[in-house]
Amino acid sequence: MARRTKRKRGQAPENHERWLITYSDLITLLLIFFIIMYAMSQIDAQKYEVLAQSLKFEFTKSDSIVPQGQGITGSLHPPGQPDTSTAGQDKGQTAQQLEKEKQLEDLLEKVQAYIEENNLQAQVSAADTRRGVAVTLNDLFLFDLGKAELKQDAVPILTQLAALFQKLNSTVSIEGHTDDLPLSTGSVYKDNWGLSQARSLSVLRYFIYDAQMDAKKFVSTSYADTRPVADNTSEENRAKNRRVEIVVLR
Repeated sequence: MARRTKRKRGQAPENHERWLITYSDLITLLLIFFIIMYAMSQIDAQKYEVLAQSLKFEFTKSDSIVPQGQGITGSLHPPGQPDTSTAGQDKGQTAQQLEKEKQLEDLLEKVQAYIEENNLQAQVSAADTRRGVAVTLNDLFLFDLGKAELKQDAVPILTQLAALFQKLNSTVSIEGHTDDLPLSTGSVYKDNWGLSQARSLSVLRYFIYDAQMDAKKFVSTSYADTRPVADNTSEENRAKNRRVEIVVLR
């Protein structure tokens, strides 16, 4: 006959049911998960707040597998319900963006109307681009061949643009472009980079010194022949590439 092993006096009986605690926590978490899935399918602000409080309680209970003090913090916001802490800021940014777009739209309409009224379609164009409103001026309308001093014929439209720009809270980029032909011998400029930069600066200086505009509103850029709008395969196309673009940035 097998002998029974006697338990030592005072020794606690071995607990073989501790796994039930972990199992019950797992079941609780699964239940909470399905409650969340159900709640998300039927959004209700008051029910969501009750759910948030219930979750916080479950995750911070002393017998939960989640350590004390590491439960849900803060507040839950139902999908579609804006976070009131940032809603005001987002609304303000949206209003500013809409106002800027309205200003750019008005600017484009006024510039196009000025071009038509003064029959400048062959020398000046204006369009709404991804970057902003771009006013493109033909090089011979602004300058003599190979030079960067502004012609008097260009002053009226630059004056008109300056009056329109005064009302805008936008950065204006003045960008010089050339064709791919090298400069003639004896030019005061070393290459097309120097010529395109000098022309950009001439327009910039008019706005700052003659029109008395804030210099912080402007940037000057030169691209030489690196950003053509047409292939440099004909004189007509080269004329399109020789230009100054004034871009009111978004």
